[in-house]
Amino acid sequence: MKIAIVGCGNMGMAFARSFVQYDLVKKEDLLLIEKSAERSEMLRSQKEGVVVDTINGSVGEYELVILSVKPQDFTSVTAELRGFLRPEQVVLSIMAGIPMAKIQAELNHRQVVRAMPNTPAMLGQGITGYCAAEGISFQKLQRIDNLINATGRSVYLENEELIDAVTALSGSGPAYFYYLVKHMVEAGVKMGFDEGLSRLLVKQTMLGSYHLINNAEKSLDELIAAVASKGGTTEAALKTFEENRLGLSLIEGILKAEERAKELSR
Repeated sequence: MKIAIVGCGNMGMAFARSFVQYDLVKKEDLLLIEKSAERSEMLRSQKEGVVVDTINGSVGEYELVILSVKPQDFTSVTAELRGFLRPEQVVLSIMAGIPMAKIQAELNHRQVVRAMPNTPAMLGQGITGYCAAEGISFQKLQRIDNLINATGRSVYLENEELIDAVTALSGSGPAYFYYLVKHMVEAGVKMGFDEGLSRLLVKQTMLGSYHLINNAEKSLDELIAAVASKGGTTEAALKTFEENRLGLSLIEGILKAEERAKELSR
């Protein structure tokens, strides 16, 4: 398969490197379009693919074109790209906040897939929700699904409106996780640990707890109850969390993120 990627920042290159790593595309069939002279030179020196700094007619030779630019650069990029696309090409957008209808209109192109990955895709541990415009064949969608799965896991959504919820939950989700870890580490420091040891205790706790969630045949409430014995230390912490509405605040924050995602999509 031949793939062109427009915008080679962290997420664009996460996709590119995953495709190459899993032998889904050869470097000579990977076109990397990066307008930053410094970054394009770095990509050339690292031999990441065929690197160019402008959109040109060669983009029409690629089966899949991935848009990985900042949303504010969308209009200028589509103005350049519009004249080079062929009707049978698929455009995969991993831009935040730009709906399929707008991409189709700006590019004058029907075959568009919209996806929302998250930053763990850079380690092949991401989760990406995606939806597709009508008229894209099952075979093409299956190939795109395989490509996305190289960066972690994928979830196909029939309703594009759910992309905003994906943005709020898993797209922004890593930041919520880091926020929780940060404050747990700070608590450890307040109790007398140096920061390095506190980070180690928290990170390994998070990692081990994740594996328990994945492997234990228990609900989250049951897992919590298994740690929180009556009148013990965990119960004291959980009671404070409840009194301070930590759980509700987390839910409200995520819903606020979804609301903002919807605003940006308009």
